[in-house]
Amino acid sequence: MFLEVCSQQLSRADAARKWSVDVSTVIRIRQLAKDAALAAFAAAKPGRMPSPEQVELETALQENDRLSEALKELAVELSLHRGRQRSGYSARSPRA
Repeated sequence: MFLEVCSQQLSRADAARKWSVDVSTVIRIRQLAKDAALAAFAAAKPGRMPSPEQVELETALQENDRLSEALKELAVELSLHRGRQRSGYSARSPRA
């Protein structure tokens, strides 16, 4: 119905008679389909769709970056902890 009306193969009234619906229904369906198509085009990214392998690789790289940052934070924390132990300072022991 949408394609017939948009390509002007049928008028709105003819499409309504063919599909046994009211003309306002044809107009509403046409508008909904047009809005959905425009929204889909607006949301689409340019270029080719990435392959499943490329998506998996990108996910793995993001996870690697996240884990690398977590490891750096833990290394800094461990370094600070070891520094406190060498200096004899402990948050639990009373200060002299």
